[in-house]
Amino acid sequence: MASITLADITIRTYLQPGDIGYVTYLHGLLYKQEYNFGIAFEAYVAAGLAEFYQQYDDKRNRVWVAEHGGKIVGFLLLMDRGEAAQLRYFIITPGFRGLGLGKKLMDLYMAFLHECGYQTSYLWTTHELTKAASLYKSYGFQLSQEKESADFGKTLIEQRYDLVV
Repeated sequence: MASITLADITIRTYLQPGDIGYVTYLHGLLYKQEYNFGIAFEAYVAAGLAEFYQQYDDKRNRVWVAEHGGKIVGFLLLMDRGEAAQLRYFIITPGFRGLGLGKKLMDLYMAFLHECGYQTSYLWTTHELTKAASLYKSYGFQLSQEKESADFGKTLIEQRYDLVV
């Protein structure tokens, strides 16, 4: 099989039938495999994606669905929270990491954030996702809050990162 490059991946900015379920599935599967999260995390993702869809307005919200060969290999969304935008559900499947896809999705996120005139942006992650945190910090996000949690089937530290635009 030929090696995959960023040029082989397409990115669309709209949801299609199956996307919400598949992105929920990816989160449940990968976070179990890589971080031993429980099913409560998958339910959390499902509820958040349902909330996003129910309040969706393409002028203030956006998805970036990265695909290769018709299959979702990455995902990120910007959710309108008034003056703030929330970055949520950023995921890249293992075979597509290290290609620059994360940076590409973050660049698209930041461009839309500025285009919409948001004053701030924030996200929640956990202490175990150090590579993701490093990427967020490279875009100016700063750790602003930590709290211990067992919400996802194990004890961990949830972290909030904020960006002032």
